[in-house]
Amino acid sequence: MQEIITDFQHMSLLEAIAVLFGVISVLCSRQNSVWVYPTGLISTAIYAWMLAQQHAKLYAEATLNVYYFIMSVYGWYYWVKGTQKEEVRITRVNNKELITAIAIAVIGWGLFYTLLRIFSNSDVPAIDAFVSATACSGMWLLAKRKVENWIFLNISNFVAVPLFFHKHYPATATLTIFLFIVAVTGYFHWLKLYREENSSHRA
Repeated sequence: MQEIITDFQHMSLLEAIAVLFGVISVLCSRQNSVWVYPTGLISTAIYAWMLAQQHAKLYAEATLNVYYFIMSVYGWYYWVKGTQKEEVRITRVNNKELITAIAIAVIGWGLFYTLLRIFSNSDVPAIDAFVSATACSGMWLLAKRKVENWIFLNISNFVAVPLFFHKHYPATATLTIFLFIVAVTGYFHWLKLYREENSSHRA
């Protein structure tokens, strides 16, 4: 506990800014607000740079945040314009999308792990790779406005918490705990919105 308190005391301003915009972004996501993306762009850009530094060695997490950044740009456009130039509604995954999401997680885990083992000095390649791969899958589903994005993101969050504490990023670990809680409530909130939208369209 003393070590965690010390880590908080030495937290950088950059991490604090990334955490702040991360909190705003996830709250916007829970409320189904498109502002999840512009606020997320700021947070992910900072994390991509910060986690790639030599003292962090969380290269898969850094790469993940680059992916987040790209998917945020795509998601922002997709949410606003949609495939038919109209806003995309919340939907559930079909079998094909579920298989794709699982494939992204499994193949991504293997790919990230292999790259980290061969080309980096990471001391946590398996965990770093798993967190990043499952989050990639969740972010893809979020961009497509699928209810199940919360499940994949929370699998990632659950494993990421001890990883960030291990790497002496207490504020980021605390943010991830917050993300986990919000994601649980977010799943049920989106499910409710999905059912309400379906009911209104049937009516």
